[in-house]
Amino acid sequence: MKIDDIDAFVAVIRCQSISQAAETLQLTQPAITRRVQNFEDDLGANLLDRNTKPLKPTSLGMRVYEQCLNVQREMGALRELVLSDSAPTGTLRLGVPQTIGDVVLLDALSQLKTLYPELQAQVSTGWGSHLLGKIENGELDAVAALFPAGKVFPEGMVGRSLARMNLVVVAAKDEVRKRSYKLADCYQRGWVLNPDGCGFRAGLQRALSAEGLSLKVNLETFGTELQLGLIANGLGYGLVPMPLLENSSHRARLAVVPVSDFKPVIDLWLVHPRFLGNLQVPVSEFGEMVAQRVGA
Repeated sequence: MKIDDIDAFVAVIRCQSISQAAETLQLTQPAITRRVQNFEDDLGANLLDRNTKPLKPTSLGMRVYEQCLNVQREMGALRELVLSDSAPTGTLRLGVPQTIGDVVLLDALSQLKTLYPELQAQVSTGWGSHLLGKIENGELDAVAALFPAGKVFPEGMVGRSLARMNLVVVAAKDEVRKRSYKLADCYQRGWVLNPDGCGFRAGLQRALSAEGLSLKVNLETFGTELQLGLIANGLGYGLVPMPLLENSSHRARLAVVPVSDFKPVIDLWLVHPRFLGNLQVPVSEFGEMVAQRVGA
C-alpha cells in the first residue's frame, strides 16, 4: 500500500471528480485512476460508487477516507520531523483575498524572493472561505485573509490572528458634513463594494436588514485601492479596514463617515496546515510582511 495511492484516493473524495483530483495533484487522469484502483486492490474492496455524479464513496469508502485523513496527518508529522531544519526550496503556494492583494503582494513577494532565492512563490486570490477550501484540498500552503475575531478553522488547520482592525465607512471628503451619522442616513447614497461573496458586504447587508433598510450598490469592483479612488470621485460610500484607508494614495480626498450604529471589526489571520515542514518559517514571515504592509 503506497502513500501516493492514499493521496490520490483522498483527492478524488474531496474533489468528487477524477479530473479535478488530477489537476490538484498535478497528475494525469489515468494516473489518478490507476492509483485509486491499486489502493482498492490492496484493500480488496470497492471504495467508490462509480455510477453516481458527482463521484461519491461507498459507505465503506467513507470510513476508509476518514482513516486515510489520519494517515496523512501522521505522515505530515513525520515529514515535519525530517524537514523542519532544512533550507526552504520548491514552491510556496500562498493565498490572499482580493481586498488586500493589490496592497500587499508586490512587496511581500519581493521580500520572500530576496530571503529565499530557492523558493518559488505562487499566489491565488479569492474570498477567504474559498481560499480555506484550497488549504483543505492541499492546494495552498498558507492564506493571509480577513475573518471575524474568534473564527474557528477546520480540523488540521492552524489560524493565528496577526492584527485586529476597525472597518470604517468612507466617503469623498466634501460629502461628510456632520459629526455623527446612522446607517439610515447613509443607505440611500449607495455603496461602492466588492461583488457578492465578500464578508464586508455581507456584514453591512445584515446590519442594514436589521434596521429594515436595503443595500443599494452603485458599483461593485475588486480591489480596495480602486474602490477608494472611485469613492473619492463621489460615486458612493465604501467600507474598508482603517489601515488600508490610512495607507491609500487617495487618503487626502477621503473622510471617515462617523456612523454611530455600525462599528464592525475584522481580524487579519494567517492560516495554514498544521504541518508545514521547512516552509514554516517563510510562511510565518509572509504573515508578518502582510501585517506590516497593511499597516495593522
